[in-house]
Parts: sequence; structure tokens; C-alpha cells
Amino acid sequence: MTSVVQLIRSASLADAPYAYAATAPAGSRLIFLAGSCPLNEDGTTASPGDYAAQAAQCMKTLTEALEAAGACLTDVISTRVLVASSDQADLVDAWDVVHAAFGAHDVPSTLLGVTVLGYSDQLVEIEAVAAVRGEQQ
Repeated sequence: MTSVVQLIRSASLADAPYAYAATAPAGSRLIFLAGSCPLNEDGTTASPGDYAAQAAQCMKTLTEALEAAGACLTDVISTRVLVASSDQADLVDAWDVVHAAFGAHDVPSTLLGVTVLGYSDQLVEIEAVAAVRGEQQ
């Protein structure tokens, strides 16, 4: 099934590795996902100290949460990537994983450096909103 999400780009804005905006038609069902955390099945934090590995685990969690809601990555209309670091290189390490996971669906995103996240040893968290056709799946 094709996504209802329409990514919007603007030639008058700086070239960026993501769309500047996205829309979904009236009647779409919005899915607000909790922040995807880098947790193992036993609840422990995956890959302490590794920004890229934690971002990958977050994307795995996000994908599974989307599937449970009847959606997939191409249905995501926006993301917020939180990285517990003041070092821009750490943010880029996490972002590169997230950007690669979305592939050609370069969803509008915000990348933030934050002081601390909720779980011990947690370095990355990804929030997302998705849109699917209005009917329940």
C-alpha cells in the first residue's frame, strides 16, 4: 500500500538531507509514537557508549511499533531525534543511522542534543508521528 504522506521540498531553501515539511490528507489516521528507546528485550539499555548502535536499536524499536499500529517507515510524517551529547559528532553519528534507515523517505526531522535521557546509559531516543489512511487496519 502506498503512503498517504506527501513530503514537501523547497528550491528556495538550503539543500538538506530531509524534506522541509510533510502533509497527509484530511481523514488520515495519525499515529503518535512514544519515544523509541535503545532497549534490549530484557529492558536493559543496548550498546552503552555507542551512539550509532543505539540509534539502530531505536530504529528497530520504532519499526516494530509502527508495524503494531498498522504502519511502516514510509508512513512517518515527522521525527525528533534526541541525542544525549553536546558534541556535534555524536549527533551526526546517530543521525547518519536514522537517515539511512529511512532511505528515500527523507522525512522532516529535528536533531537535538540533550543533557540526559530516561534510562541508564541511554544516549539516543527517537520520537515520531505517522499518518495512514483513515480506516482502522
